[in-house]
Amino acid sequence: MAGSTVLVVDDEPRIVQFLEENLRADDYSVLTAADGEQAIDLLSRARPDVMLLDVVLPGMSGIDVCRRVRGGDVGTDPWDPELPIIMLSAKAEHTDRVRGLSRGADDYVTKPFHYPELLARISGLLKRANRIDERHKLVVGELIVNTLSKEVTVGGLAVHLSVKEFQLLSTLAGDPERVFSKSELLEQVWGFKSPGRTRTLDSHASRLRQKLGAVSDRSWIVNSWGHGYRVCTPE
Repeated sequence: MAGSTVLVVDDEPRIVQFLEENLRADDYSVLTAADGEQAIDLLSRARPDVMLLDVVLPGMSGIDVCRRVRGGDVGTDPWDPELPIIMLSAKAEHTDRVRGLSRGADDYVTKPFHYPELLARISGLLKRANRIDERHKLVVGELIVNTLSKEVTVGGLAVHLSVKEFQLLSTLAGDPERVFSKSELLEQVWGFKSPGRTRTLDSHASRLRQKLGAVSDRSWIVNSWGHGYRVCTPE
């Protein structure tokens, strides 16, 4: 899909240059890395939509990079563990392909590759990822909560939340017309069977309201006194 960002990870300058020139000509943004360590570093600072990953790299192999990405934790690692990955390799044996796919790659393309075919695979993978992504989006006006990537935006601006703040928001946004009681939220988000006297929910709701309010004039988290909390729906 034109407009998406592709991360090319390969230690062969000729291949990197070829892919960069052609992908840019097809309206993709391109990031490049010459080895696995550079790829991981880039993933900690950028959010590509798909990664073209060479299997044989100096130092950390492509298999190790794939394993590292797939083993990521959305609460602690800065990259998306579900990042679409296409492995590129001169190894064309069936066992090599199976090995790459079993380590978490979404597709496996052998070198030398036919660029139009690779482009079609990139486009198809991005379309499939986008359909999956849409099914995991909770939308309340300008507020979008992605339960798959754990991303939250308001009017297109990113909001960075802690794990519990995200769980609280996704619970409220999952049924925006409803007021959730405090006991319900404490059980669903924190697992408290007997809430007792605790300010945990109120303090998290307050921080969540502040973070959302920093990028929007709307007060997204509404305290329904005597009942609980709800998300503010558009008028």
